[in-house]
Amino acid sequence: MVEIFKTDINREDIAQQVIAMLNAYFPKSDINFDLEDCDRILRIETETIAVNTVERILKDSGFYCKVLD
Repeated sequence: MVEIFKTDINREDIAQQVIAMLNAYFPKSDINFDLEDCDRILRIETETIAVNTVERILKDSGFYCKVLD
């Protein structure tokens, strides 16, 4: 399963911190950012994912995050 999120993360160092944080919640996942995209895409590929959990984790950390339809 792959989920794509729009974020407001615009720095590589912050993206790496977020990836490390999300890996704690979603081990064995492939998580990456495309900061060059206008939506600053967060892409998570894993067996199962709770979209609301991802959005909440980032929002609780002070970032905008919304799943793209």
